[in-house]
Amino acid sequence: MPDSLLQRHRAVLPTWISLYYDDPIQIVRGDGRYVFDANGQRYLDFFGGILTTMVGHAIPEVVDAIANQAGRIIHSSTLYLIEPMIELAERLAARSGIPDAKVFFTTSGTEANDAALLLASTYRRSNQVIAIKNSYHGRSFTQISVTGNRNWSPSSYSPLSVSWLQGGSRLRGPLAGLSDEEYVARGKADLEDVLMTTTSGDVAAIIAEPIQGVGGFCLPPDGYFGQLQEILAPHGILYISDEVQTGFGRTGEHFWGYEAQGVQPDMITFAKGVGNGMALAGVIARAEIMDSLGASSISTFGGSPVAASAGVATFDYLMKHDLQQNALLRGAELRRALEEAASHNSSIGEVRGKGLMLGVEFVEGAGKDPAPKLANEALERAKAHGLLIGKGGLFGNVLRIAPPLSVTQEEMVEAIAVFKDVLGGSQS
Repeated sequence: MPDSLLQRHRAVLPTWISLYYDDPIQIVRGDGRYVFDANGQRYLDFFGGILTTMVGHAIPEVVDAIANQAGRIIHSSTLYLIEPMIELAERLAARSGIPDAKVFFTTSGTEANDAALLLASTYRRSNQVIAIKNSYHGRSFTQISVTGNRNWSPSSYSPLSVSWLQGGSRLRGPLAGLSDEEYVARGKADLEDVLMTTTSGDVAAIIAEPIQGVGGFCLPPDGYFGQLQEILAPHGILYISDEVQTGFGRTGEHFWGYEAQGVQPDMITFAKGVGNGMALAGVIARAEIMDSLGASSISTFGGSPVAASAGVATFDYLMKHDLQQNALLRGAELRRALEEAASHNSSIGEVRGKGLMLGVEFVEGAGKDPAPKLANEALERAKAHGLLIGKGGLFGNVLRIAPPLSVTQEEMVEAIAVFKDVLGGSQS
């Protein structure tokens, strides 16, 4: 990126807006699973704008839907009927698994989670919420209060009364070395203790990611949250599944991440890939919960005609090309390659995740100490080889790998060759 553009960025934008790479790049064009920077350099995109370009760049069906709608009307607001918004709501409600579902559209995952907690606290008449350590749910004042990662929680003030359940890494800390059965037993005991000791009993909801995104793609055993819901349900506590990163088939196994957990959610929040890059998100809820607000509300930009048209086209493309199955197959290929690399590299503590949502955690020393420097070096080396990936985790030591769900087998072979070079050589 030209120095002048970087200097202009630093002059007028906050210091806390992160930029990847020692030499940041400006992405100016995309084609399928590839992007191009301002210098014409081509990269294979395996992060998709943070898991957002779900079906690929410049996909004709999505581009045409956006252009056609923009040529008619771009904006009207929810004060008027919006056919694409209704069409997308019908598709999402039908696939949600929530009986009698209704949908409210927003512009970001943060706002979707805000709406879900507003609905929960109103419906339950309580501001008490249970959240999971190492989680991330957004950057707003409300959402940082349920985000269990100090790197993303700049303030301790909160409009909610939050109690925390153990979650996160199974390499270190209280969850290290536990079998799946021990993990579940610990979680259930932890929840029962929290309900008895840190709440007044009338908790509104629990909010949980099936796989922790910003937290470094950490995940519990399958069925874990279903076991917790059995404890929550008798108290009337609502279950909010944050599917901002796990939704729409990314895990390969299911359309929603919650389906591997044996959970019946009361609400689902979604964002990221739903509009393939357009500002689109929302919450799906049981009708009695969605309709529980006692005041009027609107969304000026949520579910706009252009964004919703992109959402309908993206959803239809996803289903027509069975991209969930593609995520399962391509994800299995990638995971085998990453695990093979890890077997020859003692600096890799764990490969984890599902489908096309895989994390590689870097460690050093016998104690599995986090190694953020090694992760950053791998990020830079991948870029030098023409591959863009992400980074996360509590210590910034986890590579986050999440290509568009349309990635081809040939493109996966290309990426695996890069990973072999990037991950195969270092030893701690």
